[in-house]
Amino acid sequence: MLLAAFRRFWFLLVAIAGGSAIVALFVGLIAGADALRSISIGWYSVGAALLLGGFFVGNRGPARPQGEGWFPFSVKRWVRWASPDEQRDSISLSAVLVVLGFVLIVLGAVADTRHSLI
Repeated sequence: MLLAAFRRFWFLLVAIAGGSAIVALFVGLIAGADALRSISIGWYSVGAALLLGGFFVGNRGPARPQGEGWFPFSVKRWVRWASPDEQRDSISLSAVLVVLGFVLIVLGAVADTRHSLI
């Protein structure tokens, strides 16, 4: 079970890191920036966004919206308590997002050419 979870996490990390690197490289080449610098800034940006998303997903309360309507003051909406499975899923998603964000920021620091790690 842990091997399958590690395989899924690795696939997710490679997909996010590769996709953000390709987009950052494209934007950096259009802007005339160095390739490694643009990739590192892309990883910094996506990593920070994932950390922020993990923070907000993890701080979601036990109440969930229920009912119809997108309008915030809709009369057909009410609130229900989340099940223990929903709360566990929320914390698990938060942990995955935070770890992915941290790994991308570390990758960005390794790829950054302006500062030496040693």
